[in-house]
Amino acid sequence: MNGVRFAALGDSLTSGIGDPVEGGWRGWAALLGEGRTVFGNFAVSGALTADVEESQTPAALDFGADLASVVVGVNDTLRAAFDIEDIAVRLDRACHALAGQGAVLLTACLPDPGAMLGLPGPLARPLARRQRALNSVVHALSARYDAVHLHMSDAAWIAERGLWSADRLHPGERGHRVIAARFHGLLAERGLRLGAPPPLAAERPPPSRRESLRWLATKGSVWVARRCRDLLPELLRLAAAEARHAARGTTRRLDAAADRSLALAVATLGPEPPWRQAPAAGRPGRGTAHGPHPASASASASESRGTAAPQRRGPEPNGPVDAHRTPAPADFGLLPG
Repeated sequence: MNGVRFAALGDSLTSGIGDPVEGGWRGWAALLGEGRTVFGNFAVSGALTADVEESQTPAALDFGADLASVVVGVNDTLRAAFDIEDIAVRLDRACHALAGQGAVLLTACLPDPGAMLGLPGPLARPLARRQRALNSVVHALSARYDAVHLHMSDAAWIAERGLWSADRLHPGERGHRVIAARFHGLLAERGLRLGAPPPLAAERPPPSRRESLRWLATKGSVWVARRCRDLLPELLRLAAAEARHAARGTTRRLDAAADRSLALAVATLGPEPPWRQAPAAGRPGRGTAHGPHPASASASASESRGTAAPQRRGPEPNGPVDAHRTPAPADFGLLPG
């Protein structure tokens, strides 16, 4: 796969925060593509799914990506205006446009920030519901687009302190190396090899407890202050509702409401991509036109630059999804190397 064009889309996780190098940040995507691909990192710290759809996806399409990572959403869960249906529609548009151009997609489900930061239950549970909903949407889209998917939300991943930076929200150098190595292994299982695996040995030690406390007292307080204007009032409202339902023994109602919102979000997804409905025709190669996404004509590179809000739709029948089928490399216009 030498010469493969690898586009990385997303937020601070993919832009490399937590893995400092001289002159900036590196991160898992750069480690995965280092010396093996033509690499373009379009990820931006603080990005939302709207940014990925409206700005980063058109740039990746212009870049001509053969391989594209779409890892985003945690920042959406930390916003008062969290809307899982809007997130699902936007991610579907981005994945449809990239896969329709022939790119192999890389996706990941992520741990919820409440668990990472060790927040108390009434504050952590609402964030956990949001992250579970986001991960469920990512799982559905990963199956839909035959993405190479990495599970990063398991408890063992969260608990291994040496993988995380001082802020407890971003991987440290070793964490970024582990992510790169895991994606490398999953690609190799598909017959898509990017040379030797990225080395796991870190060049710097993980942050000490003192460094973590120093971060909380300096940069962490600034981060909290920025979030106070948006998330904190909403989080306090959610926590109050959580406490009321816990006192009444009706917490299941909150879970049921979250499940209904998730079901509606999944129902907004359009029919399966044409190449999944008619596998005999093969998956389109890069640059092959196959018409706009049923959800929106903005699936094309030029139209997806618009900023119009996604159109909501009712449930639509989908064809069968074979989440266990491993496509041949030729299905993606790529050959094993």
